[in-house]
Amino acid sequence: MEGRGFRDHYAEFQAKNAEILGASFDDAKQNAAFAEDQGFPFPLLCDVDRTLGIAYGAAESASSEVPKRISYVIGPDGKIAHAYPKVSPKTHPEEVLAVL
Repeated sequence: MEGRGFRDHYAEFQAKNAEILGASFDDAKQNAAFAEDQGFPFPLLCDVDRTLGIAYGAAESASSEVPKRISYVIGPDGKIAHAYPKVSPKTHPEEVLAVL
């Protein structure tokens, strides 16, 4: 649901010069199939070893099976401009658009 919301608002994000990146614990083949099935115009990063998840707080350890649903807005300077430690998949894309 959340990814589809970002997909559906993708043109609005582009108009604000924002890039969307998704991340999951799935491998490249699984991510590619999922992205194609969902029609995602943005990349899904593969975090099979949980390095990204641990760094950003979506995983407690390398053995975490399911990532926490979190997101970040990263500014042009590469710094976190806004953090969402818990998101509602249904409304989150609109929340992010509002802060951009």
